[in-house]
Amino acid sequence: MEAESDDASMRLAVHTFSLDSIMESFFVLCMVLGGVVPYVPQYLEIRKTENAEGFSLYVCLTLLVANVLRVLFWFGKRYEIPLLVQSIVMIIAMMAMIYLCVSIKKKTTILKTRERVFTDFDARFFWCWTDFQSYAECLLAFSLVCAFLLLLFSEETIFIEGIGLISLSIEALLAVPQFHRNFCTKSTFGMSRQMVIMWFCGDAFKTYYFISREAPYQFVICGVLQICMDLAILGQIFWYGSRWREKLKKGSEESQ
Repeated sequence: MEAESDDASMRLAVHTFSLDSIMESFFVLCMVLGGVVPYVPQYLEIRKTENAEGFSLYVCLTLLVANVLRVLFWFGKRYEIPLLVQSIVMIIAMMAMIYLCVSIKKKTTILKTRERVFTDFDARFFWCWTDFQSYAECLLAFSLVCAFLLLLFSEETIFIEGIGLISLSIEALLAVPQFHRNFCTKSTFGMSRQMVIMWFCGDAFKTYYFISREAPYQFVICGVLQICMDLAILGQIFWYGSRWREKLKKGSEESQ
């Protein structure tokens, strides 16, 4: 009887361990891919319509800077590998978005203008180049300069912590331009409520992951700031949406 009981306990332990391993792997996979998922529909839409005008390449610039700095932060202060992989995946995704947008714009341009490239070193056309190679060269140059500075100040704790804080602050404030635009126009017309809710759910999950895994404090601050921005934009959707409905209602009553 004791042997059977021990065998049953062992099978239960193995089953529990397997289930925990599966959940852990799923948790990590969501963390790694969660950041790029919202950009997949945008990528497919641009590819389908062959129109990249609705997507700003400055979003790519912001995320590239933030994630390059986050990768370098790992060399100065080790954090979980899934978070490092997440940054690498995001860099690849943003470069893919840039490649698609540049290709589409080049293909659909009717009036041919002078080529604008990174090696012109013309500040007026920064991040408005006409070939993908220029964006890749700029990213490489930025990465090499930051890597050199990291090597130079690798023993300076303040510098290392500053890299992490700057990188994650940039990412956390990604939604600020959208918030500012909504505030200036007093409208959220054309913005998907579902997309913002998805942002909030993803950021809440990410922040929980950071806290539960005891990630460096910079990650937690980033997550909290992103949640605050998501809630602020959701508040705008509710406030401006209700005001818009009131105007429509008032207009219909006056017309009657």
